[in-house]
Amino acid sequence: MKIWIDIVNAPHVRFFHSIIRYLENQGEEVFITARRFGDVHRLLDLFGIEYNLVGWHGVSLEEKLIRSTQRAYELSQIISREKPDVAVSKHSIELPRVSYGLKIPSVYVLDNEHAIAANKLTLPLCDHIILPEVIEKEAVVGCGADPNHLYPYNGTSEITHLVDFQYNPNIFQDLKLDLDKEKTILMRPEPALASYLDADCRKTVLSPIVDALEDQANILVIPRFREQQQIFEDDEQITLIKPPVDTFSLMKACDLVIGAGGTMNREAALLGTPVISCYPGKLLSVDSYYIEKGLMKRSTRPEEIVGMARELLKDDHQHGKLPTDDLFKIIIDHIYQIVTG
Repeated sequence: MKIWIDIVNAPHVRFFHSIIRYLENQGEEVFITARRFGDVHRLLDLFGIEYNLVGWHGVSLEEKLIRSTQRAYELSQIISREKPDVAVSKHSIELPRVSYGLKIPSVYVLDNEHAIAANKLTLPLCDHIILPEVIEKEAVVGCGADPNHLYPYNGTSEITHLVDFQYNPNIFQDLKLDLDKEKTILMRPEPALASYLDADCRKTVLSPIVDALEDQANILVIPRFREQQQIFEDDEQITLIKPPVDTFSLMKACDLVIGAGGTMNREAALLGTPVISCYPGKLLSVDSYYIEKGLMKRSTRPEEIVGMARELLKDDHQHGKLPTDDLFKIIIDHIYQIVTG
């Protein structure tokens, strides 16, 4: 069997890593395509995954349309030659459109019900849509998904990220970090280039939080792109972390994670690190899930976030393991099921 997997964002590399390795070990042929965006290609290299770079990510609405159209065209030519038996992706815009046009059955992993434009372009064309059960079906059916094609599970997509994770307790030393304070906070800016978030990539909601906490803890920041790096690079009290790095070990070694995005917050929560979400957009159902389980705190008010951070830094906070379905097995089963019928 030949499986086509399209990887379009950095977190998807870790998401698909264990799935790719399993399929290859089963003797299946896995054909990987990736979009030029952020650190996707560097992470693929770090994990030793062979891939084909196809197309770019756009910034403005006009550029997004042009780049996506170009990428769909290029993928159509490539995939028509490769002739895969099944197509698999997580929030790829182009894979559902190409696989539908070439009559290739598709498995689609969804975790963002607020990405309306992307969901309208993709969900009506997908054969199997795997999504967290906390996402209301009406939200995706309203974007055109066939309710008979929805397969909900208990948990979130970050479950698969931990399948083969091995903690490196020497991560600070390996990165040669000069940390002179007792506590360390890892921060991640918002996904300002995403179509579902109205944000300025030259600013970040983290700035006032950094200013208030940098005298009390070591501050590590992982910017998403050059503009975000420029926001902090003149502050000598900030340590900028340049991907690709072992972010899982880094999050586990830190005392607190403050994130204006989503994936890294949820990963940190699963690793047992206290997390504060300051995502400036409408809260996703998957984030509400972690908040309700007591694994994540949430605020968009800088002064409240600073207060939460100071409290969380005072003591070691432990929480129990989150009971979830085996998403890795669910995805593997759907890949084989959709081919064999």
